[in-house]
Amino acid sequence: MRVDPGQLRLLALIGEFGSLTAAAEALRLTPAAVTQQVARAERQWQVPLVVRGPRGARLTEAGALLATHGRVVDETVEKAGEDMAALLGHLSLRLRVGAFQAAALHLVPPALVALRHRHPDADVSVVDVISERGPGEVEAGRLDLAVAALWSDAYTFPPQLAAHPLLLDPLVLVLPADHPLATGPSPETPLRLEQLRHEAWVSIMAGSAAREQFDRAAKEAGFTPRVRFETESFDVAQALVGAGSGVALVSRLALTHVSGTTHRELARPLLHRRIHALTQTDTTLTPLVEVFLGLLRDVARERAAAWQEADREPPA
Repeated sequence: MRVDPGQLRLLALIGEFGSLTAAAEALRLTPAAVTQQVARAERQWQVPLVVRGPRGARLTEAGALLATHGRVVDETVEKAGEDMAALLGHLSLRLRVGAFQAAALHLVPPALVALRHRHPDADVSVVDVISERGPGEVEAGRLDLAVAALWSDAYTFPPQLAAHPLLLDPLVLVLPADHPLATGPSPETPLRLEQLRHEAWVSIMAGSAAREQFDRAAKEAGFTPRVRFETESFDVAQALVGAGSGVALVSRLALTHVSGTTHRELARPLLHRRIHALTQTDTTLTPLVEVFLGLLRDVARERAAAWQEADREPPA
């Protein structure tokens, strides 16, 4: 037999108040509607459940048994409401962020400072996440927002993810400070990739999206790069350039200005990566995601403006 929890709750209220009228008021029903429900329940269970009298109503033994379960239903409903309120309160303050290294160093911290000023009670966590893992972490619900770098304009995301463009991050050439192309005339003039066809290169590891972009651009420029060192880190690449081990293509956001190095803008092809923030398409339960996303956009705009201003300044 399928039990109607509404019947159980009604019997619990009749037992508590000793009156069909009072139970009706508690449920915001008419006394006639409550009388009909009691009659329906008695037909279903095929036993008397309520005894009506001049002083109200009382439960039969069978009615009292069902009322016991009705009280459990009421307690469960109340607990569900309390648990949901607690969860929504927690989610309203929660923000779990993942970011690749350069973004974690240069984009996320200023946005976090601004967030703390607006929401000092925010429960924020930040983890290092390589760009390739970011979409999966957000899709699985382990992160609320991930900052990822995309090397292809044709990248597609699962339908439950939203990609929010933040910054176009150009690649620049990092050279030893005493390199002829760094000290020659017109140091502000962008370099063409083919001008470095005979150089030794410090490159990102083969098989990565960044390396595929570099190899493709070198091929279009008419040469195969002579890669002497491979690394997964732009920081390591710049350190090796500073040690005189070669030249490198490095994301502008990841520039560390290592001693003994300088950088030059790259003429066509204009290589770059696109930095996005990835979230679930529905962020209703985590409102801080939209707040933090707006702050990240502000930081990215300021960074792009600073680059443009630096490009306009004459060399020292």
